[in-house]
Amino acid sequence: MTAQLVDPSRVDTMGTAATLARRASAPIVLALVVAVGAALFGSSFIGPRNLGNIALDSSYLVLIAVGMTFVIISGGIDLSVGSVFALSGVLAAYGAQWGSAAAVALPLAVCGLIGLANGVLVGRARMAPFIVTLAALLFARGLALAVSQEGNEVRLIPADLVLTRIGQSTIAGIGAPVYVALGVLVAGALVLSRTRFGQSVYAIGGSAESAELMGLPVSRVKITVYVLSASLAAVAGVLVAAQTSSGLPTIGEGRELEAIAAVVIGGTLLTGGTGGMSGTLAGALLLKVIQNLINQVGVLSSYYQQVVSGVFLLLVVLVQARLSRRRARPAARRREQRNG
Repeated sequence: MTAQLVDPSRVDTMGTAATLARRASAPIVLALVVAVGAALFGSSFIGPRNLGNIALDSSYLVLIAVGMTFVIISGGIDLSVGSVFALSGVLAAYGAQWGSAAAVALPLAVCGLIGLANGVLVGRARMAPFIVTLAALLFARGLALAVSQEGNEVRLIPADLVLTRIGQSTIAGIGAPVYVALGVLVAGALVLSRTRFGQSVYAIGGSAESAELMGLPVSRVKITVYVLSASLAAVAGVLVAAQTSSGLPTIGEGRELEAIAAVVIGGTLLTGGTGGMSGTLAGALLLKVIQNLINQVGVLSSYYQQVVSGVFLLLVVLVQARLSRRRARPAARRREQRNG
């Protein structure tokens, strides 16, 4: 039986086209949704004030999603970021009584330790990321409630602190947290594409066993990505606390699912090994634009935001699965050709 020959250039073209289609889908849909929103609602949607609000709301999600992108590309998942986000805000408000430095250092230290524990259990103990980070979710949310006396004691951040002024300041009409999120996003993109660590993240997500055989520090990389994820969620929590001048333990509920949705919609595969920051940005903006459009309608409940986000995420995952199968067929043919 003779094996069917496959043109390697055609295989590469098919794989590249599928990859580009997956990565470009979120920006294209985002542009279409913005165009529809501008046509339906005019200046109330496309006006500078509303766009600034969308950008500010998106900035916190982008910060969390950047860390989630590293985790998912490495082949893991982090369900704790929503609770870590809330805990960070509570700790920032608690530490603000000793000044801005304490309001920043305390949540970063505590949340960084939670990320470290996640990383050690996943990377060294080889426990399932889903179980480990689910436990961290419960721990962080419980700690946030304990510090705030079950939500009955909401601490306020003084308006004269440097942290408060940063969180509430604007530059060219855009909130300062937006610039922080963009800076982190660019740094994350450079780390993924230009550093040995970033290439290790991709390699481990593709196949941890192969990466280990290549001599890559698999455990250390996994620990690092979970610490990074928790730390960026903590930064987002600090900025939210500074912007609202308070630390509420109830914020961030479901934010971990929103971050995962933004990353996956942006073209990062849940199976790991592929993805990027530009898609994550587009995915986060798309979710927030859709939420804003639902609010523009006015007659729809806010719960429809979750319905739309869930349906859209399901469609994206189905498309990704189809593209993955298309990419897998040429690889199987190449193996048959080599073995035949």
